[in-house]
Amino acid sequence: MNERRSKPFIYKGNQVGTRRADFIIEDKIMVELKALSTLEDVHLVQAKNYLVAYHLPIGLLINFGATSLQYKKIFPNK
Repeated sequence: MNERRSKPFIYKGNQVGTRRADFIIEDKIMVELKALSTLEDVHLVQAKNYLVAYHLPIGLLINFGATSLQYKKIFPNK
């Protein structure tokens, strides 16, 4: 697993797992891919969490599973 893509998931001071974005481009853009019938709020929250964990300014959430391509431009909450 690429160390730059994998980040520890900490709960109450203990590492309980890792999180990993699908792609990090030029250390500037996170890309998260899905293959679902529709994107839901939980997928947007996951993408925002990745942006915060990786300290990135922008991300793309792309869904190939719907009848037509779905995509969202994601920004971390400020």
